Amino acid sequence: MSNIQSSAEFKDYGQQQILLLPPSLEELIEPNHLVRVVNQVVDSMDVSGLINQYKGGGTTAYHPGCC
Repeated sequence: MSNIQSSAEFKDYGQQQILLLPPSLEELIEPNHLVRVVNQVVDSMDVSGLINQYKGGGTTAYHPGCC
């Protein structure tokens, strides 16, 4: 019997999460670093088509717009 999920499930992930080491991802990236622009572009993308194609199964994945 197959163990495939019928809906997509993603791992929790937050870029503002507090970590033990390093203390915070925000502290490691300079305020005007190019990666912040890339992050804004990725956050603004519509990934609903990608999510609708995702079949699930196996271990949970990270949401495609978060990483």
